[in-house]
Amino acid sequence: MPDASRKRLLRTTFIYWMLLLYIVVALVWWFISLNHQNTRMQAFEISNLRSTIDSAATPALYQKFENEIQKEHRKNKSKYLGEGGIFLLLILVGAAFVYRSVRRQFKLQQQQQNFMMAVTHELKTPISVARLNLETMQKYSLDPEKQKKLIRTTLDETARLNFLTNNILIASQLEGGGYKLAREELNLSGLLADCLNDFRNRFPDRIFRDDIEPDADVKGDALLLQMMINNLLENAVKYSPKENPILAILKVYRSGIELQITDEGPGIPNEEKKKVFSKFYRVGNEATRKTQGTGLGLYLCRKIARDHNADISVTDNIPRGSTFTVIFHV
Repeated sequence: MPDASRKRLLRTTFIYWMLLLYIVVALVWWFISLNHQNTRMQAFEISNLRSTIDSAATPALYQKFENEIQKEHRKNKSKYLGEGGIFLLLILVGAAFVYRSVRRQFKLQQQQQNFMMAVTHELKTPISVARLNLETMQKYSLDPEKQKKLIRTTLDETARLNFLTNNILIASQLEGGGYKLAREELNLSGLLADCLNDFRNRFPDRIFRDDIEPDADVKGDALLLQMMINNLLENAVKYSPKENPILAILKVYRSGIELQITDEGPGIPNEEKKKVFSKFYRVGNEATRKTQGTGLGLYLCRKIARDHNADISVTDNIPRGSTFTVIFHV
């Protein structure tokens, strides 16, 4: 979190706690003041009773009135204590709700700022690389092999740019209800194979292994399912070492279809396994994180999975890495 945002959050938190402390102290003072007034009223009424009725002459009558005064005193004290306790409880519950809401709002605002910075960087990088490659080919007479290399790099960067913009556009449309989900018979086996072939062409130095059972038919939207698979593969490529393989498994069962994408990266801590599917959330510290990303990929995967009657989860890959599992229910 930047220093300016951290200072603003600390200042807001300090003012909030000071106001809450003032309200609680005022409530306690209100109770003490009323209870003191109740005690003084009791003493006054007893004093007035003594001057009116002779306790020695009519002890029974005197005791009766004194008991009534004592009863009224206890009743008032219980009323003040009950009302004060209820007010205090309401104040604390409301304060906790407001505190959590404000903290959540600050956190969301910070995530949105991080997202905007990440998107700006992610958009500028492929554009700059593509422009530099084209300018190089324009200025210099390169041999065919070097030209092919620059063209391939440019195509990879434009594919990366297209992947990023699709993620942003689809996420916006799915949230706003502007995307109409198609329901057609699809061969998930062929779709996964096509995605793997595309990644093998994009990343020729990476190792992609697969175990795909045929005839894994599902009803759904081809574009969204392709996007979900691509995001899972992109995530595995991003976080796993180049020399380590990425494994894609597709199994067909009576109860449904299971898709697994396994990498051998650093893995995900247990306390963050559920958080990674939240919008804009990225594992680690924003200030020290080295991997690129916007925090939309896994959020989109979860949303697409739910729209296709599927569950997505992440588990540890032994001895290292992560396994993302999508189970389609039939």
